Amino acid sequence: MIMRFEELDYQPTAMGDLTLRRRREPTLDVDVFEVKLGDEFLMSSLFTVAEEELAHLGLAAVAGERLDVLVGGLGLGYTAVAALADPRVSTLTVIDALPAVIDWHRRHLLPVSESLVGDPRTSLVCDDFFGLMRRDIAPGAARYDAILLDVDHSPRHQLDPSHADLYTVEGLLALARHLREGGVFALWSDDPPDDEFLVTLSSVFPAPVAHVVAFDNRLTGGTSSNTVYVARHAA
Repeated sequence: MIMRFEELDYQPTAMGDLTLRRRREPTLDVDVFEVKLGDEFLMSSLFTVAEEELAHLGLAAVAGERLDVLVGGLGLGYTAVAALADPRVSTLTVIDALPAVIDWHRRHLLPVSESLVGDPRTSLVCDDFFGLMRRDIAPGAARYDAILLDVDHSPRHQLDPSHADLYTVEGLLALARHLREGGVFALWSDDPPDDEFLVTLSSVFPAPVAHVVAFDNRLTGGTSSNTVYVARHAA
C-alpha cells in the first residue's frame, strides 16, 4: 500500500487543532503541503498564485528604495518569499500568532522555508498581528512602507471573532498609523471584491483598488480566483 498522507506536525491551539500534512496528489504526480485548523482547510501549496500576488501587487504600489515590510500571517511562506524577491526590500518582518507555524519554517518543513529563514532580511515574530495594530505607536517605534495581510478568509469571514475590528474604519485608522507616508496596505481575500468593504477602506485610504487574481485550478481543470485589495496611505 502506498501512503498518500504524512502528518508533519500537529499542535492544539486556542483556535483549534493545527495540522500540517504532506500528501501525494496522484492526478498531478506532485507533493502537496496542506494546513488545517480543526476541520477547516486553511491553505495548500497547490494554490499560491494569489498569495504571491499579494506581495507583488502591494509592493508595486510602493515608491522608493530600502523598504521595510511587515507581513501579517506566515502560513506556507509564499507571500513572504515573494516579497523578498523584490530587491528594494531592506527588512521583512513576518508576524504569526501560532508558534508552531514559525517552528515549521525554522525546521525547514516547507518548500520555501530555507529561502525564507536563510535570508538575513527576514525576522519571524510570534505575536498577535491584530493586537499589534491596535497598539499605540510609541516614539521611535517601527513604521512600515508596506503591510501585507493574509490571515482571515476575507474581511467578512474571520478565523477568530477578535479580528473583526480591523476591518472597520476605526481598525483601519489604527493600522494606518503603522505605515509611513505613502505606505501601502494590501490584503488577501478568498471572496470576490466586496463593495461595502471598499467603501470602508476608502474612508481611510484614498482610491483603494480590488484586484481579482485568477489562476488555473489544476484539480478541477478550470479557473479560480481570489481578491487582493491595495490601498495607499496618503499622510
